[in-house]
Amino acid sequence: MNNLNSILIEGNMVREPLYRTTPKGTPVCTFSLASNRFYKQDAGMEKEVSFFDVETWAKTAEACNSQGRKGRGVRVVGRLKQDRWTGNDGKNHSRIRIVADHVEFRPEFRRDAAESAGGGAGEDIAAETQRYHDDMRHAEQEESRIAAHNPAALVF
Repeated sequence: MNNLNSILIEGNMVREPLYRTTPKGTPVCTFSLASNRFYKQDAGMEKEVSFFDVETWAKTAEACNSQGRKGRGVRVVGRLKQDRWTGNDGKNHSRIRIVADHVEFRPEFRRDAAESAGGGAGEDIAAETQRYHDDMRHAEQEESRIAAHNPAALVF
């Protein structure tokens, strides 16, 4: 019996993806992902940031190389892998990374469209991400409203 080793994580790429191929020609793409957690503390909202290394292979690696860029929002589905080695000093080291089976990219927002909608040029990714989630929540609410009046309307 296999044990369960599965992860789903969302965040933003913190640097440009690194693309390479193995000696046999298999594409590999690695990138770092920052995932934010917001929670309420005595003085107000606090932010906790965690960073993860992600590794992709084959077609997924090609997609990450062509569509990925620093700051781009992604959702990664995969598994955890632990690398272990002994350093030159004789000490044991380990590192855990995510090996992605599937990567989804959040929509990119055009900066000029944000400016014409009343946003400034300094608008950050967090504000864009919040708008995206608000739009998705609105679409889900609309879908629920339609289903309540006509359940057959949502049959695909």
